[in-house]
Amino acid sequence: MASKLRAQMTSFPPPVQRPLPPPSPRDGDGRRPAPDPEPRWPLWTAPAAVVTGFVVGTIVAVLVAALGHAGGSSLTHPSPAVNLISDFLFDVTFVVVAIYFAGRVRRPTAADFGFRPLAPAVAVGGVVLAALGYYVISAVYASIFHLTGHEKLPSELGVSRSTAALVGAAIFVCVVAPIAEEFFFRGFLFGVLRRWRIRVAGRELGPWVAAVIVGILFGLAHTGSAASQYLVPLGFLGFVLCLLRWKTGSLYPCMALHSLNNSLALGVNQLHWTAGEIVALMAGGILVIGALTGPLARRPAPL
Repeated sequence: MASKLRAQMTSFPPPVQRPLPPPSPRDGDGRRPAPDPEPRWPLWTAPAAVVTGFVVGTIVAVLVAALGHAGGSSLTHPSPAVNLISDFLFDVTFVVVAIYFAGRVRRPTAADFGFRPLAPAVAVGGVVLAALGYYVISAVYASIFHLTGHEKLPSELGVSRSTAALVGAAIFVCVVAPIAEEFFFRGFLFGVLRRWRIRVAGRELGPWVAAVIVGILFGLAHTGSAASQYLVPLGFLGFVLCLLRWKTGSLYPCMALHSLNNSLALGVNQLHWTAGEIVALMAGGILVIGALTGPLARRPAPL
């Protein structure tokens, strides 16, 4: 009986050795990010979202300007409050449009847009490397073309007129814009376009082409708020942020670098603050962004 039982046991096939799941962002020593799965959004949603966001955002901005004019604001030179509300709703429009078109396939989750936890070492290292690359290339470009001037947006928001306007502008520039713009450009648009399969000499260039396209669109999106000579550096920043999103697998480093760059530009070029005040502005922007978007990394349910 025992020999018969042993014979039956040896006749069973050996257990299948399944590969271990990839490490999470908190596994191991934290030196590599978790894989970043590509959302199954069709390519047509990218141009559709860009056009729809621009059209709807422009309509919203016109309505805000008309309401502001009815309240006494100028149509040609709107008040800082009208500009702030218009810019805020314009950015939010693109977020809503991205969620809408992503939902045409299935209800998206926050992780689909890049709200994924990341090891601090990977996040900090990615931000530092991306910032070094961006500022070195931008400095070379500025020295060659002798760039002058600064962004128009902070002055349009009235940063020098009142404390309330300064606070509102700082919140928009250092918190709202980094969240909304990274959500649309890096979270949605780059997520769609990097699925484009482009092979050259056996190498997959789809993500690189996507980063170039998104960078160009990101620069053009600042046409009204920045001098034309700064559109090229801004486009390069958009390209670098795409690479940061791709390599880290998370949107958080992108929002952090975006906020740090905006805080630095606002504090140095517009407010002429001291180093301590600029560092405080940077830290405040990062903390608020973390408080607002951090819970999304732990939200598995659809948006």
